[in-house]
Amino acid sequence: MSSTDLPGSVRVSVRQADESVVEDLEWASAPLDLLRNAQPWRTFRWYKGQQHDSGTYWAATVRDHVIYESRLELGRLLCADHAPNVRHVVAQPFLLKAEVEGKLRRHIPD
Repeated sequence: MSSTDLPGSVRVSVRQADESVVEDLEWASAPLDLLRNAQPWRTFRWYKGQQHDSGTYWAATVRDHVIYESRLELGRLLCADHAPNVRHVVAQPFLLKAEVEGKLRRHIPD
């Protein structure tokens, strides 16, 4: 990857507890409290016959349920919940947007 392949500006959008959305903040200047209090970007999905194992996990770290959409997410959640240096856990906290090689890329981290 060359330096011309790197994204110029990375933006973040966050859903708040009241369901309002703060959109397109510069990643570098996004307030930590905004990210810490983010609500999951995607809605929780579950239906009979689905191909992935979603669910909720009671996280002692936040004393609340945290959603996950796959066994991989659950595994990471378990590790984070038991790590002594982790102070907060947020499921799918935001939407990242960046232009890479002329194309808009979007990603919702686990």
